[in-house]
Amino acid sequence: MAVGDTYRALHARSLSDPAGFWAEQAAAIDWTRPWDKVLDASNPPFCCWFPGAELNTCYNALDRHVQRGRGEQVALIYDSPVTTRKKSFTYRALRDQVAKLAGAIAAQGVRKGDRVIIYMPMIPEAVMAMLACARLGAVHSVVFGGFAANELATRIDDCTPKLVLTASCGIEPGRVVKYKPLLDQAIELAGHKVPRCIVFQRWQAPAGMVKGRDLDWNETVETAAPHGCVPVESTDPLYILYTSGTTGQPKGVVRDNGGYCVALAWSMRHLYGVQPGEVWWCASDVGWVVGHSYIVYGPLIHGATTVLYEGKPVGTPDAGAFWRVISEHRAMALFTAPTAFRAIKKEDPEGKLLKSYDLSQFRTLFLAGERGDPPTIQWAQKLLGVPIVDHWWQTETGWAICGNFVGLEPMPIKPGSCSVPSPGWQLEVLDEQGAPMKRGEVGALAARLPLPPGTFPTLWNADERYREGYFTEFPGYYKTGDAGFIDDDGYVSVMTRVDDVINVAGHRLSTGQIEEVLGAHDDVAECAVIGVADELKGQVPFGFLVLKAGVDRPHQDTVREVVQLVRDRIGPVAFFKTAIVVPRLPKTRSGKILRGTMQKIADGQPWKMPATIDDPSAIDEIAGGLKLAGYAAKT
Repeated sequence: MAVGDTYRALHARSLSDPAGFWAEQAAAIDWTRPWDKVLDASNPPFCCWFPGAELNTCYNALDRHVQRGRGEQVALIYDSPVTTRKKSFTYRALRDQVAKLAGAIAAQGVRKGDRVIIYMPMIPEAVMAMLACARLGAVHSVVFGGFAANELATRIDDCTPKLVLTASCGIEPGRVVKYKPLLDQAIELAGHKVPRCIVFQRWQAPAGMVKGRDLDWNETVETAAPHGCVPVESTDPLYILYTSGTTGQPKGVVRDNGGYCVALAWSMRHLYGVQPGEVWWCASDVGWVVGHSYIVYGPLIHGATTVLYEGKPVGTPDAGAFWRVISEHRAMALFTAPTAFRAIKKEDPEGKLLKSYDLSQFRTLFLAGERGDPPTIQWAQKLLGVPIVDHWWQTETGWAICGNFVGLEPMPIKPGSCSVPSPGWQLEVLDEQGAPMKRGEVGALAARLPLPPGTFPTLWNADERYREGYFTEFPGYYKTGDAGFIDDDGYVSVMTRVDDVINVAGHRLSTGQIEEVLGAHDDVAECAVIGVADELKGQVPFGFLVLKAGVDRPHQDTVREVVQLVRDRIGPVAFFKTAIVVPRLPKTRSGKILRGTMQKIADGQPWKMPATIDDPSAIDEIAGGLKLAGYAAKT
């Protein structure tokens, strides 16, 4: 058999016989009642996986492992360099604490189908909160800790929770972020009045309590009776997750129970190559979809050990932080964002800090969240000597759209590509009229319906918005909103968001393609390209460069050389003539570069500070640089 034949046969079957294929994969999950049918796609774009079946997601993540002899295995490792705390929980201990917390939540009147908002930092109690809601059949909505009060208020009004689980504060390098005053303000702003809050007090900033509404976490849980697992329908919602950058009307992505469990179990073994009992580390946040799927539910459903890290890739204490965690906890794989590795590369371009740590058991690095630019992937490959898998997925999809399935059949890696489609994903590249494009041509990436298990069945209380936002532009397809191409080998390359494809004098160019060239320069740690308005050309590309630590030659030399690089590798058609050096790029807390905001500043359009921004001062630096370069930069 040739390399890739196993994958191609499996993928073809998932498309030709989705019911048969996914019924086999569902054997990895424990059900309390079997399904009436595997797939009901009678009302597109809405589809239901395993309708009629019953299960409990918390049972699949905890109880069954205890019952089958895995109770003394470590389930969760908490590693917090910002507080110098480390703690491990076995499957039995985690099950027992989650059962008590579920009892405390139930005592506040929360029942199956009720909503609970979780507004917490990266501490074990946040994981317990998610699992306790799942145990009761309550629908959790995790809001990233420290999110602005007005944004939290819109989510409270949209999902109308019966309870909020929170902590008094979060710890960032060099600062304490007080959560409770933000929550109090959000509840005051919201039309829906939350009747009860359970507050976990952290000693770094204990919170004031509102009498009659707020309860102390430890006191409430200590007196609670353990609660068992409540069976729910496969199609019942497990959680609502509001997409990052949401403004105005919230967009709550709904995730079901059954299809999600099946997809996560399949992916842990076949995409990530994890065996039950192995240590797996996803360096994300539970506030994002990656944290839901691969810090909490995926590894625990699979019976692995998951690492919960309260820290940063650099600064806690240095750019060797990730190597320390991998070495100390014997992690076999890491899943993080490309921006984390660009930060490490910027601070330690030679990778000298790696030499202090033993990574002999480390097998694979997985990247997602933004496009893995080839220079960063090649740097990581040279440093680590293991496969670097860039894979593609979205909040809406819940797990990977594309990847390199190292647990099924490792296939060649092409830097810049997210490899090949996951089971159930039939991808095509479409032009603006919805017609298929040729191999190698950049267009809108779209997927034929039905979508596989684990993806979003709808938006919370917004079926029509779900239909209009994702399925009407290209009938019969899911519009991903991303642009890219598929090569002759079937490998997919996601170049940019559709909105970031720029039109230069009638030529459609991907900003990701230009960024790839800029990032190849030896001085450049990371970069971003936006299209700015131009009277003659319509749009022209404009570059932002962040340089590696230790680069001390004149900035104009680097700029001149990257401009020439783009001319040499893409050609004069790119019309790339301008770039500026900036201290850093403005990003969301999940690491996505805020290109849309940067473009509005450059074009002098009104703009609003994004609610998800990691550090607002980075926007000021961009605006200042654009002013010096002669752009409008309205505030």
